[in-house]
Amino acid sequence: MRKALITGVTGQDGSYLAQLLLAKGYEVHGLIRRASSFNTGRIDHLYQDARDPDARLFLHHGDMTDGVRLLTLLGSIAPDEVYNLAGQSHVRESFDQPRFTAEIVAMGTLHLLEAIRHSKVDCRFYQAGSSDMFGDSTPPHTERSLFAPRSPEATAKAYAHWTTRNYREGYGLYAVNGIAFNHESPRRGETFVTRKITQAVARIQAGRQDHLYLGDLTPVRDWGYAPEYVEGMWRMLQQDQPDDYVLATGTGRSVEEFVEAAFEHAGLEWRRHVRFDERYLRPTEVEELLGDPSKAAEKLGWRTSVGMEQLAQIMVDADVDALEHEGRHWVDDVRLPGWSTSATD
Repeated sequence: MRKALITGVTGQDGSYLAQLLLAKGYEVHGLIRRASSFNTGRIDHLYQDARDPDARLFLHHGDMTDGVRLLTLLGSIAPDEVYNLAGQSHVRESFDQPRFTAEIVAMGTLHLLEAIRHSKVDCRFYQAGSSDMFGDSTPPHTERSLFAPRSPEATAKAYAHWTTRNYREGYGLYAVNGIAFNHESPRRGETFVTRKITQAVARIQAGRQDHLYLGDLTPVRDWGYAPEYVEGMWRMLQQDQPDDYVLATGTGRSVEEFVEAAFEHAGLEWRRHVRFDERYLRPTEVEELLGDPSKAAEKLGWRTSVGMEQLAQIMVDADVDALEHEGRHWVDDVRLPGWSTSATD
């Protein structure tokens, strides 16, 4: 049985990746930070008691700033694949917490790569890059486009990207960078703009909210569906040689267009409910991020099928359903063929 270690397993991508790998027969280990309250909501539907002989998902407490703990875990788990999805990924928040963002995203990646190198565990490493690294460079963005980061989060991701390449070229590690453009889902955090929009749509439709406050609606992003993107991550580590890949839809749409699609799906006129709030503006903004996924399509056979309109519909439907069934446990929300709905399917 192949083993995988996922940092950031409780996040959007980590939960979908864990679900995918379990469906493929992996034993999955996840790194989680200790907290006074449970923060495993996105993976509760996958979890079985570790004492169950059929259990294949195991959680370990640790932190990306603790290189010794990472080294110990790698030695005890001996994973075949390591997916580094941990990080402070909220761009606006990174302006308020630049040092924390750098320690988790940039130095955390360095700690993990050093742990792999010194543990001598024979594993393949995936680094979760971000389209924000391209900043204000000219789109469409490919694997060879220049980085021009315009936020602390993007700067930290660029450091992690080049560190991963350095360890691949300098130490011979099987290490890849996946530069993923915006990928969303019903499991996206509620402070991210897409989920903030779809959750507000559900509440406005139910009469529980009147207005939605947003910042600039003009930026263009390449919106995709998160479950498709974790499939691309997995495919990168199945290649004979390590390389870097852009994961994107190849289509750019503005924040305003996402707002319109979400409200329209619920039968609402968005202009009656959306208000501007300057507090959501960033010190520096990126006007357009648009990816070119040609390399991933050619070499990985990876393609997207869910466009922005369908993505908005999936997320609105999930938030409407969640509002109608408040208090229930997390349920599977993947709308792709061939996906398992639980750890035991």
